Amino acid sequence: MDWIWISLGVVLTIAGIAGCILPFIPGPPLSYIALLTLLAVNEEIFSFRFLGVWLLVVIAVTLLDYYVPIWGTKKFGGSRSGVWGATIGLITGIFFFPPFGMIAGPFIGAVIGELIGGKNSATALRSGFGSFIGFIAGTIMKLTTSIILAFYFFRAII
Repeated sequence: MDWIWISLGVVLTIAGIAGCILPFIPGPPLSYIALLTLLAVNEEIFSFRFLGVWLLVVIAVTLLDYYVPIWGTKKFGGSRSGVWGATIGLITGIFFFPPFGMIAGPFIGAVIGELIGGKNSATALRSGFGSFIGFIAGTIMKLTTSIILAFYFFRAII
């Protein structure tokens, strides 16, 4: 029976890493669940503190992934219109144009928002670029978290 839990954990770990890049697959949460599958094999494999800390990290990274593109827009000089555009673009991109909508949506939304807000095209493009940089930063955060969780998973089974 242990090999079933370990196999499920391996699948979840791989899906977790893939989910850092692919939309609609929650990467870090899947990687965390992979760790939890090992509790079925050995209840004492991870401490409660270890699991609690990583649960908080996974929640924080998952929430930040939605906020960082908006923050990037602000950081690169985006106005309130650009931030709203990036937010609307992110939501629209996630639901209507996956997987590329998650990347292009905030960028296009920020640019359109800035143009509607009366900014010139250079400012609008800079705001959109900030949104894109935020998306890349969020992806790196998720990928780093999932890879570290994968390390702990495979270290535990070896």
